[in-house]
Amino acid sequence: MAKEVAGFIKLQIKGGAANPSPPIGPALGSKGVNIMEFCKQFNARTQAQAGKVLPVVITYYTDKSFDFVVKTPPVSVTLLEITKQQKGSAEPNRKKVASVTWEQVRQIAQEKMQDLNCFTVESAMKMVAGTARSMGITVTGEFPGN
Repeated sequence: MAKEVAGFIKLQIKGGAANPSPPIGPALGSKGVNIMEFCKQFNARTQAQAGKVLPVVITYYTDKSFDFVVKTPPVSVTLLEITKQQKGSAEPNRKKVASVTWEQVRQIAQEKMQDLNCFTVESAMKMVAGTARSMGITVTGEFPGN
């Protein structure tokens, strides 16, 4: 017999660093989910990606049990990591902070492909390039798709 889903919780947590303090504790505690059990399982599953911000979708059931899915790091975090910047530009249309190549954009798009809602790598690359543009990061070179 299938369990009845009570709801979903979406969080962004650093890999291997889940603890019961806010925002994790209150988000899970208010739904009746065992906080320490989630923290142990999450930290064990994300040990290899320690320090990276990882989105996680927690499905909790009416019997207080839960499942969770860890997704790939956000594109913006990956772009900042590649360009070695602390943050994006405050005025992305005027002040550019860094640049990336289309090859780097392709690598990010291929890693992120399973979480994006597109069918081809080229369309995923356009999404990544749009995120870069909104952060004040220029994409150098010619788009390889055309």
